[in-house]
Amino acid sequence: MPYPAKLNPETILNAAQSLLEEGGPEALNMRSLAEGLSVRPSSLYRHYPGREGLLCALEQRATLALRQALEAASQGLLPREALVAAAHAYLQYARLHPHLYALLLTPACGGPAQQASGKRLWNTLLALVGALSGHPDDTDHAVAFWTFLHGFAVLERSGLFGESGPRGGLQVGLDALLDHMAEAGRPA
Repeated sequence: MPYPAKLNPETILNAAQSLLEEGGPEALNMRSLAEGLSVRPSSLYRHYPGREGLLCALEQRATLALRQALEAASQGLLPREALVAAAHAYLQYARLHPHLYALLLTPACGGPAQQASGKRLWNTLLALVGALSGHPDDTDHAVAFWTFLHGFAVLERSGLFGESGPRGGLQVGLDALLDHMAEAGRPA
């Protein structure tokens, strides 16, 4: 029996991403996905082992997309401006793709492909931080930067900032972190 010509891993993943982004993780299941693609659920298993396999592929896609957003935003800028641009790109990604962003924070997949894409995202962040601090492997500042951005994204998403918003809190926090990184890069 021939497989439906319109069904391939990319088509399935695109439809799965649409379901996830429209309705969150609970909206993504093989039956709904198959209905959206006008195929039988069993057809999907030829390409993905199940829902968890789809979530892993979406996690990998989200990791790549976030890394590309950071790289594009920071390209050609001086170190401090690159980190500010990357911070805004990070938060923009979290705002536009909250369910994909959430996949990054609850990694369910530990396979080599996911580890490699996560490592490349981390190395991008580490390079941006290291360019300002002068320390190529500045894990401490990279963790602080990522933690700050994640905390801001989660607080913003939860609505805890209220209607008035953070009133410059993002910039205050970024300035403090970046000043500290720059200071670490200066000779004593």
